[in-house]
Amino acid sequence: MRIYLIYLIKDEFADFFYGRECKFVELFIAERRLRGEMKDIVQQQIKYITKPLPYLDLHKHLAHSVQNKEFYIKGKVYCAENTGIHEGAELSIGERCLQLKAWGSYAFESIFFEVLRQFNGKFLAMDIENDQYGWVKPIKERKFV
Repeated sequence: MRIYLIYLIKDEFADFFYGRECKFVELFIAERRLRGEMKDIVQQQIKYITKPLPYLDLHKHLAHSVQNKEFYIKGKVYCAENTGIHEGAELSIGERCLQLKAWGSYAFESIFFEVLRQFNGKFLAMDIENDQYGWVKPIKERKFV
């Protein structure tokens, strides 16, 4: 199972750290392993660089985007699965973090990432256990000729 933590990063930090996402990942890993006062400091840093999730707007966007697909909503969790071949994904909404759990093929998680990309490109998704991370909408670089 793949578990992604998805944070909405403030614009100025997303722009400055584009290409250096590993710095964000190091911060989130530190939050998980530290204890005591250091953990509190790291949590304050995370709170400073992230935005609270606009729950109502995000809920409306997700509900509108997935209404024609084989999705269902359980409270604050959006679910999609194909039980015949054991694959699917669940997206849960927290105050500052989305959590996407996916199993089987990448099809269902790709749909969720596409919906999030359309909502706001400054979401940073991290699968810490598998060392994968990136923006849901990478910034296009200008090419000067």
